Amino acid sequence: MSQDALPTPSGAGDAGTGSADAGRSPAPGRPNRRKVREGVVVSNAMDKTAVVLVVERVRHRRYNKIVQRTKRLYAHDAANDTNVGDRVRVMETRPLSKTKRWRVLEVVERAR
Repeated sequence: MSQDALPTPSGAGDAGTGSADAGRSPAPGRPNRRKVREGVVVSNAMDKTAVVLVVERVRHRRYNKIVQRTKRLYAHDAANDTNVGDRVRVMETRPLSKTKRWRVLEVVERAR
């Protein structure tokens, strides 16, 4: 069998022909499984990082009372445009540092 008759694996040779965000979107037909949360910015003192307070309301299994659980998420804010008090939407992402695993998608509501 000659070298020309061998099939090439799919995707070989077109490494530079994909779009810029080809690796960032999920495969067609597969839902995006990254978590999305909404919370309030409580600190923006760090460079390109915002601390977002996310409140989760869950029902207690035994007492059936609604309780609030809060988490402080470190989110990547590339544009440094969030301020304390802003309501933002964050999405889970790859680890960006020791504690940063979220990124700011959008500012839902600006602080007054």
